[in-house]
Amino acid sequence: MRIALTGSSGKLGTVVARELRAAGHDVIGMDVAGTRAPGFLQVDLTDYGQVIDAFAGLGDRGDGVDAVVHLGAIPAPGLRSDVATFHNNMTATFNVFWAAVRLGIRRIVYASSETVLGLPFDVPPPYVPVDEEYAPRPESVYSLVKTLEERMADELVRWHPDLSITALRFSNVMVPEDYAAFPSFDADAGIRKWNLWGYIDARDGAQAVERALTSAPVGFDTFIIAAADTVMTRPNGELLDEVFPDVPRRGEVGTNETLLSIDKARRLLGYAPQHSWRDEV
Repeated sequence: MRIALTGSSGKLGTVVARELRAAGHDVIGMDVAGTRAPGFLQVDLTDYGQVIDAFAGLGDRGDGVDAVVHLGAIPAPGLRSDVATFHNNMTATFNVFWAAVRLGIRRIVYASSETVLGLPFDVPPPYVPVDEEYAPRPESVYSLVKTLEERMADELVRWHPDLSITALRFSNVMVPEDYAAFPSFDADAGIRKWNLWGYIDARDGAQAVERALTSAPVGFDTFIIAAADTVMTRPNGELLDEVFPDVPRRGEVGTNETLLSIDKARRLLGYAPQHSWRDEV
């Protein structure tokens, strides 16, 4: 596929660009900042004219793209003011979705967020492992935008039944350089309780993107994308007894298995995480 990849200069976007190219796709990276290079275009996603022009193609490259992978955003709460976060992220995602629809691009994969599950879980989750079955519970403006983006995607595919939009609810993105800090988390179960001790290796995040691009059917769907394990060596039962003693447990929670359920992504996308911090430290 010829793929427009927004947010290509970011932590996840850099790895997704590399892995999609390695899989044989033609990737045009797009971001508000980045190094001048073949396959990269500087685009302000909050400017609809720039977005639709970039997707349609520039100059003699007017053949457009087959799919859009949208990762471009202010990537977390607390980095910018709430108003700036809302205006940037909501506008950027609408522009990306609307430009794709207008140009007849019928396959979109984009970064939603684990935050829609209720992070930082100051109000405990309804059960563990958490999954996609309960309604979003945004607890920040950043997460509110992610929730609204999912609703917008759902309505767009209702309007356009041939459209495929896949929301990947990525856990906290990590690269191998981050893993040296993980053993220190064991000292305090509360340090990482905010996302049920979850994470995603960026390389497995890229795998999920590629699987969604090639496997997702028409319509809209959401998938939690996390590593197969937690960031802890302490067992899940001990962590839950200490931090979430009253939260119902749906079946076995395993020893160090993720408490951000990836069963749906495994089943419907063929997602199979290959990387663990335990192999790097």
